[in-house]
Amino acid sequence: MDIENRDEFIIKKYQQEEQIMVQLFVQWCTNYQLNPAELYQRAYPGQPQSAVLTDAIDETDTEEMDIDHETLLDVLQMFGNDDLAFVVSEEIEKLPKK
Repeated sequence: MDIENRDEFIIKKYQQEEQIMVQLFVQWCTNYQLNPAELYQRAYPGQPQSAVLTDAIDETDTEEMDIDHETLLDVLQMFGNDDLAFVVSEEIEKLPKK
């Protein structure tokens, strides 16, 4: 694999994984009746909403898929979304304890 193809492969792989991260975030928000666009805006005020986020919101299934709070936080942080992870952790604190 030459350098150009390798770089292209790495970029595509990152984009696919980023989409999965955004889908998990949107599904988690849906599970807890939270607005993902609003949480994103709180985390990144003044930044335009991501097209990936908009697509994920449009495509989200209303069926609940169990996503553990810690897993979501870990995934967000793995992608460098520390501000969003902080906002999510604030929302977790507001949720009723099981």
